[in-house]
Amino acid sequence: MRLGVISDVHGNLPALEAVLDGMPTVDALVCAGDVVGYNPWPAECVDTVRERGIPSVQGNHDRAVASGRAPGFNGMAQAGVDYAREQLDADALDWLDALPTERHVANGRVKVVHGHPDDPDHYTYPREFAPDLLDGEELLIMGHTHVQHHAVFDEGIVLNPGSVGQPRDRDPDAAYAVVDLDDRTVDERRVSYDIDAVVDAVADTDLPPEIGERLRDGR
Repeated sequence: MRLGVISDVHGNLPALEAVLDGMPTVDALVCAGDVVGYNPWPAECVDTVRERGIPSVQGNHDRAVASGRAPGFNGMAQAGVDYAREQLDADALDWLDALPTERHVANGRVKVVHGHPDDPDHYTYPREFAPDLLDGEELLIMGHTHVQHHAVFDEGIVLNPGSVGQPRDRDPDAAYAVVDLDDRTVDERRVSYDIDAVVDAVADTDLPPEIGERLRDGR
């Protein structure tokens, strides 16, 4: 089984479209959360994920937008939450609110969380990737850090596909991954997109300009 894995779209429609256009043939897609936040297209990104029937978990920005509460968020993140709440209708907000914090797909072979299996808000960086994160599944998918990485253990695979809409590993290209569960292989993939269009779109809103500008540096 081949699984296409995305995470941390963060309202960046050009990046999401580039990833989906570049995605090779897979049996299914899955998203590790944070469809919204930061960038100017929260409604369009929610619509795209829903229309394609992509199973997703709830990221911290998804939760903040749904609830209107963003404790600990910096000014840029808070601005993204406020903007998304203005752009999304009640149905989209209800969809975000109903997203689970953990999801099993592929007949239980794959577990999807946002931050960590035991804490959805924990940033699980590559140095923490270890077999004890796994609990019987063949593949554990996490997001949240925006850092693309995977590790293969006897017990299974631990993967962060990186961020579609706001990479933070100094590579500005949109990140995703393709996993072959049967071969136990992971293809970490990147695709370029029109970052200048995002910068211009941010400038046309009241969002902080750095939301767009930081994309050029992958940070």
